[in-house]
Amino acid sequence: MKDTRLGEFEEIILLLVGILEERAYAFQIAEEFESQTGKSVSIGATHSTLDRLCKKGFLTSKLGKPTAVRGGRRKRIYTISASGERALIASRDLRTSLWNQFPAFSKFSPNLYAL
Repeated sequence: MKDTRLGEFEEIILLLVGILEERAYAFQIAEEFESQTGKSVSIGATHSTLDRLCKKGFLTSKLGKPTAVRGGRRKRIYTISASGERALIASRDLRTSLWNQFPAFSKFSPNLYAL
C-alpha cells in the first residue's frame, strides 16, 4: 500500500508545483521554496522529494522541450496528479481541523484556516 500521508516538506513542494504550473521543474521549485520560506534547500533534497512524490503517485512528470540556454538539455516538468490533489486537500483539512480545535486560536475564529 502506498503511503498517502504528506510530510511538511512534501506538502510545500506539492503546493509549489501547483503554483509554478508549467515552470515546475526542480531548480525553479528549489528557488521558489527559498523565496517563499526564507530557508535554503539543496537541489538534491528537491530531486529526491520530487522522485518520492512521483513514486507515491502524487506527481507526474514529462520532459519539456530542449533549450539553447541549457545546452540542448530538456527540463523535467512536474504536475500534480488527482491523487496528489486529494492528498493536499486531506492535509489541509486535517490541519484546519486541528487549528480549529486549539483553544488559544479557536476562540478568535472558529474557521481560522477555512478557505
